[in-house]
Amino acid sequence: MTSTPRSNGSRAPRRRSWPWQALIDAVMLLLWGGMLLRFTVTGQLYLLLHPDFMWLAHLAMVLLLAMGAARVVQIWVGYRQAKGPAPRSQEHIALLPRQLSVGLLIVVAALGLIYTPRPFASEAAFQRGITDVLGQTRSRPQRFSLGGDSEDRTIVDWIRTLNVYPEPEAYAGQVARVSGFVAHIPGWPDEYFMISRFVLTCCAADAYPVGLPVELPPGTARPAPDTWLEVEGTVQTTTLDGKRQLTIGSATLTEIPEPRTPYEY
Repeated sequence: MTSTPRSNGSRAPRRRSWPWQALIDAVMLLLWGGMLLRFTVTGQLYLLLHPDFMWLAHLAMVLLLAMGAARVVQIWVGYRQAKGPAPRSQEHIALLPRQLSVGLLIVVAALGLIYTPRPFASEAAFQRGITDVLGQTRSRPQRFSLGGDSEDRTIVDWIRTLNVYPEPEAYAGQVARVSGFVAHIPGWPDEYFMISRFVLTCCAADAYPVGLPVELPPGTARPAPDTWLEVEGTVQTTTLDGKRQLTIGSATLTEIPEPRTPYEY
């Protein structure tokens, strides 16, 4: 009578499957860190954020890349060892289902990697309203120099000067040399345009445009909208839209490249 060998209960080890949830989380972290890295390396972060807050973006970039890399290493080591439960992401209460929220974050990061931000120009200026006043509800730019040579003042310096003393005749005859983009104001005569800049107080979402009227010399063609110019001329007073305004007259126009940092702060 033959005996049947008894099983000792041992089984061949099963290789663990990939922890896809944890892997997707790692991809999400790396994509967001890569997006911030791209904006930093290309200088495009200056189009989105005030320089005073750059350190926050840089810190977030380092943390996201480090967390994503650590997650990948954890997944790989666990998979190779094939011991213990697969690493799982921390569960938390969320307003959206996990798959949806993670998917949205991945899509946004992927778009950020292929999207090239552009500085605001005349179309956005019209939508937000070009002004010659730095309102009380808006943060005041820190750079301001009332003294010194008038040609050293930027557009923002001139606007701040007008906020302090708004009578344009007080500055008649002074020399102004400013740079900005061209905006054509509806209803103005063809010999006038606005030289404008956007002021950034925190990020691109709160940017607002300011500008100064420019009068062209007789026979000078009006430059195309969004052209970046350095304008030099003599300050005078002109009535536009029924309002007496400080205007740069006898203007000399020099086309310049779009600045790396096109905003004022």
